[in-house]
Amino acid sequence: MYGSDHNKEDSERTAFRRAEKKYKLYYDNNSSSKNKKKKLPKPVDLTEVLDFSSILQCHYRNNELPPGVTVLHDKIISPVFSLQNRPGFYFIPGALSIEKQCSLIRESLIDFPQPPNRTNHNVIYGPIHNLFVAAKDGKVLVEENYPVTSSEPGTDIGYIDGKEWKFITEKEEPLRRKCRSISASALVRKLRWSTLGLQFDWSKRNYDVSLPHNKIPEALCELAKQLSQPALPAGVEFKPEAAIVNYFGLGDTLGGHLDDMEADWSKPIVSLSLGCKAIFLLGGKSKEDPPLAMFLRSGDVVLMAGEARECFHGVPRIFIDKENAEIGHLEAQLTHEDDLCFLKYIQTSRININIRQVF
Repeated sequence: MYGSDHNKEDSERTAFRRAEKKYKLYYDNNSSSKNKKKKLPKPVDLTEVLDFSSILQCHYRNNELPPGVTVLHDKIISPVFSLQNRPGFYFIPGALSIEKQCSLIRESLIDFPQPPNRTNHNVIYGPIHNLFVAAKDGKVLVEENYPVTSSEPGTDIGYIDGKEWKFITEKEEPLRRKCRSISASALVRKLRWSTLGLQFDWSKRNYDVSLPHNKIPEALCELAKQLSQPALPAGVEFKPEAAIVNYFGLGDTLGGHLDDMEADWSKPIVSLSLGCKAIFLLGGKSKEDPPLAMFLRSGDVVLMAGEARECFHGVPRIFIDKENAEIGHLEAQLTHEDDLCFLKYIQTSRININIRQVF
């Protein structure tokens, strides 16, 4: 689902695609440097982007709301905003405490990619254990070219096509030179998704209940149940059965799509934002409908239920520069020596956890 740019004239693009192009990260080609990382990003007009943090402050200050925005107070402590022209969509700014954000960042990097949870790396390397720890320790994943018939649970090894991938230290150069290899830190940066609970089969676009899986962690289930309340009728319970964790780095996008593989669309998708600020596009039931753009900051929560489940949505941009990333509260919290690896990652990344009821 990660988007890519196509060379089409604007007149040939849908309204959703034009919005993606408008907010996508582009670099100034007139820059003298040939290194993309040193080029300056092209300026983006952000005047039309909804800012629920500012809306919340204005609401607290003078009890005013912009046209088309309504507020709920009766179901959870934090104000919940909705949009009159997008029934079933709810935005809860700053719903997650700083402590909860940091805890979820740690889990998203240490625990959530652990087998039997699948990641985008499975198709090439098989299940990889303890990836983030291996990256922290400077290890390298190497391929050993001999048949493997079984795996030892809990070992730092992946298997595919009868070949074994295992972590070694960078000092073991003789073995590294004989095999295909990739550093664990590079694999962390190439991590794009992991799946919790019922496992989603991306090739078949459905949930494969036959795949080994663990239940979603209880703490995450309870959090999702609490946050889902504004999107549910009184007395109806949300039952978290699956979650997809998306990892975004510099230039990564999530193209316009529908989350339409769950059986009951009346149940919400509970979406948690962590790390660098992003732009979220919420369209209509057709990509020809002009989407609304809004900022997503670390700690924000979005709910999509009912009619909103039929709306195209995506993420065309994340901001990793210090001025716009808005993660100072995380930098102030992740100061312990053991947390510096998490801080280094999240300073240039965004993590999105979206929890679903499948059946």
